[in-house]
Amino acid sequence: MIRFKAALTASALTFAVTTLSAQAATELQWWHAMTGANNETVERLAKEFNESQSDYKVVPVFKGTYPETLNAGIAAFRARQAPHIIQVFDVGTGVMMGARAAIKPVAEVMKDGGETFEIKNYLPGIVGYYSTSKGELLSFPFNSSSPIAYYNVKALRQAGLDPAKLPKTWHEVFDAARKIKASGWACGVTTTWPTWIGLENFAAWNNVAYATDANGLNSLTPKLKINEPIFVDHWDRIATLQKEGVFQYGGRTVEAKNKFLSGECAILTESSGGIGDMIKSGMEFTTGPLPYYPEAAGAPQNTVPGGASLWVFAGKPAADYKGVAKFFTFLSQTPVQARLHQVSGYLPVTFAAYEQSKKDGFYEKNPGREQPILQMIAKQPTDNSRGIRLVNMPAVRDIENEEIEALLAGKQDAKTALNRAVERANAAIETAAKAVQQ
Repeated sequence: MIRFKAALTASALTFAVTTLSAQAATELQWWHAMTGANNETVERLAKEFNESQSDYKVVPVFKGTYPETLNAGIAAFRARQAPHIIQVFDVGTGVMMGARAAIKPVAEVMKDGGETFEIKNYLPGIVGYYSTSKGELLSFPFNSSSPIAYYNVKALRQAGLDPAKLPKTWHEVFDAARKIKASGWACGVTTTWPTWIGLENFAAWNNVAYATDANGLNSLTPKLKINEPIFVDHWDRIATLQKEGVFQYGGRTVEAKNKFLSGECAILTESSGGIGDMIKSGMEFTTGPLPYYPEAAGAPQNTVPGGASLWVFAGKPAADYKGVAKFFTFLSQTPVQARLHQVSGYLPVTFAAYEQSKKDGFYEKNPGREQPILQMIAKQPTDNSRGIRLVNMPAVRDIENEEIEALLAGKQDAKTALNRAVERANAAIETAAKAVQQ
């Protein structure tokens, strides 16, 4: 009986110690918008970090779509119930930058947390997008992608084109698209995300300004410059191709991808993150770089990332930020980044993870997966290619889409469409900036 009581006491003591230890772990809330396999990735990352140490426990919470997650975070901050970390899509970058009082820059988080953080170890095209003009990193890049070109190999051969010699310029792409259409194909070329690819990345890749003030990086009220001749000429060509049936408009987001997957359109500009669907389709395809205009000085420059990054809300205890810093260090580890890149299709954040993927022979086994990285690291970003920072980027994209749709429907010409987009967007930016400053 005495032995039983002693054993019971020891067991209770062990349970108590274990419970206290678990309770001692500081919880770090991570709100995100990942679904399906990507949600499983988020859960696995949190689990692995939590098992790697006992001081902190990252708790991932799905909050809906990207816009829903952003809105939930803003509402939570106003109610003083914000999470520690929130995943914000690239379009929301300007929104978060405009709310500086609500966030704690990641560079500051890492420094205060005592974690080693060398920004030079990270892909410049990605960290540059989430940094200030002075190079201070504001958010941690998490899932990034870049637009590239996809080609239906069968269509190329049918038109007498060599799949081993892909077009590099827009002139060459449009010429190839016309040949493909003439060979009997239903559609030569299309694109997903017309504003992200055809305006934002178009500007960065051709090293021309999308807007003044370093594309909004240095001001809350930049003026759009998407009605400059290079933009007008490009969209005038697309509108002409639309009339000829060579180009087919698919929609504002990813809808046009189905035109490529179905075999209707032979050339597609789309996010590198879409490569999984291409592989799954079983079609014979190949990929190439995003086209550019050789007459643009400095082109090609570098593309800007899509996807999302992790922002840290202000107003938390210093001890909590130390945990956030440790978590970001965990995410930066080469094995973690290499695995994320190879499994998800998103870009690696660090050069080390990129080099590890090369050593693993990943790009030899998966042709095309290196192209978006090369587009990001070929050159150091300029004021034209660090990205777009508008306080109301989602609203601006809607305006641009409306005017582009009217153009492609034959209701206005390219110059009118882009002039109207600039006029309407500038007014919307002014209104949004005033609201942020109040």
